[in-house]
Amino acid sequence: MKILKNLLIIGLLAANTAGVRAEDKPIDIVVHRSPSCTCCGKWLEHLKDNNFNVKDVVTNDVQAVKDKYGVSREIASCHTAIVDGYVVEGHVPANDIKTLLTTKSKVVGIAVPGMVDGSPGMEMGDSKDAYKVLSFDRENHTKVFNSYEGTQ
Repeated sequence: MKILKNLLIIGLLAANTAGVRAEDKPIDIVVHRSPSCTCCGKWLEHLKDNNFNVKDVVTNDVQAVKDKYGVSREIASCHTAIVDGYVVEGHVPANDIKTLLTTKSKVVGIAVPGMVDGSPGMEMGDSKDAYKVLSFDRENHTKVFNSYEGTQ
């Protein structure tokens, strides 16, 4: 009887473990941001709401982080994040970060240049500007990774 009970317990544990998918595991991301930026906090909440485990690094020299990771002024925004060796610059939607991690693209990272109204963390009611998420390489060549339509 003990053997049957133990087999039942092992079976239940295996069934519970088998149901855990890779996308269910929180994704670790380190975000470097200025202490005075309020939209960065909203973007962090967007990430947390989408299963990211956020390490929030507040710094008065975000530009040094951008320089270290090769983020050019053309694609720069207010915060720089590092996830699984990739750079994520600006208000990139969480799903685009997940796509980057899944496809294992041969790029340095992805970016939403500037401060785009309607991007995650930059919500302004129902108004949204059209914007593009760009991928970039070590030579600062960019390609459109994804694009979003505006509401105007």
